[in-house]
Amino acid sequence: MKSLLIFPPDWLPSEPYLSLPSLASVLRPAGHEVSQIDVNVEMYDLFFSPRFLEHVSQRIANELQFLQEVEQKRALNEEEQELMQRLLTCTPELFQQFSADVERAKGILRGKAFYDIDQLEWATNCLHQVMALISLGYYPAQICFPPIETDIVYKPFMSSEILESLDDDQINIYRDVYSMLIRPVMERERPMMVGISVVQQKQLIATFTFCKMIKEEFPGTHITLGGNIITRIRDTLPEMKGLWEWFDTAVVYEGESAYLKLTEAVKNGSKDLSQLPNLIYKDDEGIHTNKEVCSEALAELPPPDFDGLPLEKYFVPNLILPYLATRGCYWGRCTFCDHFQGYVEGFRTKQVDQIIGEIKHLKEKYGTRFFHFTDESYPPALFQKLSRRLIDDKLDIAWTTHMRFEESLLEEQVWKDVAESGCKYLHFGYESGNQRVLKLMDKATKLDAIETNLRMSSEAGIWNHPMGFFGFPG
Repeated sequence: MKSLLIFPPDWLPSEPYLSLPSLASVLRPAGHEVSQIDVNVEMYDLFFSPRFLEHVSQRIANELQFLQEVEQKRALNEEEQELMQRLLTCTPELFQQFSADVERAKGILRGKAFYDIDQLEWATNCLHQVMALISLGYYPAQICFPPIETDIVYKPFMSSEILESLDDDQINIYRDVYSMLIRPVMERERPMMVGISVVQQKQLIATFTFCKMIKEEFPGTHITLGGNIITRIRDTLPEMKGLWEWFDTAVVYEGESAYLKLTEAVKNGSKDLSQLPNLIYKDDEGIHTNKEVCSEALAELPPPDFDGLPLEKYFVPNLILPYLATRGCYWGRCTFCDHFQGYVEGFRTKQVDQIIGEIKHLKEKYGTRFFHFTDESYPPALFQKLSRRLIDDKLDIAWTTHMRFEESLLEEQVWKDVAESGCKYLHFGYESGNQRVLKLMDKATKLDAIETNLRMSSEAGIWNHPMGFFGFPG
């Protein structure tokens, strides 16, 4: 059976997200034909192209013509006057220049020129300017690169506003993204099933835009939603009746085994989905949440399968592959954290031999030595063991991961080994520099350990990125 896996915008276009490759790695060995499309990175590659700028040029011309027609009937208000002045600056010469510049800018971000600060600054400024131009074509939307500040006016945390956004041709840029990127794949592949992985709230409007347009054009397609955000809203999702018009099922918690079983059921034409794990589904009688849940045995899962993703299109000079050796958080006590909601089972880890074997496999298969270990928080014992094995096995990789500050990591040799193993950059959960607040957070972190971990890792040549926040209660 043909299945299409979609990762929607908006997300950082620097590396693949693991959800689709993790599903592909279990679906393909089971005999299912799988296509996976990272619409997020494909979208940004499209935005920065002469083709899309020509499309935006026409939209801006139409907006300008509309305002000019309004002006003949009445005086423009202040906002309309300001918009008209901005639209008038969008000359054919400007579009022609940007059409040439965006290709060069993409080349800089994806090549060795990335490391030339002057060229990198020019390229990023160019792409920011192009995004401002694109935003004018979808006014009043603000579409950004990277996407953290993107705002298309509608609130993605309100189902009523999501529904309202779906048919808005002026603001909802994802309608055009669907037409240019997803519709051609649907027409070519004709998948029986589409799975969409939603990992952050801002992806919801794009997700349901795609769902609605797929259902309208390919009504027989079974659409399944999954991912961290779907799991987080699992209790309220059955109540969002309007959204259920545009999809069929939702997989919550971990998805590999659950999605595979659902795929088999859809393939076999099963009408009874009530016994499938981790599933919310609709039928003629309503929307149902199954009681059975399952979690994954990590040792039994294959390494991620990135085949079919546009690995050359990520906006980095060298391909970075994500890899996950653990699930859950070994600490799991921080009072501000809700990461545990994504799992029905506690912390689990693969063994070092398996981790080393899979990293070696991915390095050889995809021709890259750059890895992002996307674990929630790397356990200190595994951190040390893996570093030694990477050295002993001479894997010659460059890697980064996410860490807690730990009193068990206070020996200089530990950090020397970590650096020698290829670690270049660490994200640390700093959270607060106040010991009283750290205690309220149940971090069990001492300020002197924070200082020592940072100093030793820095002296070993590792870049550090501490992450904290303000306003913790208490």
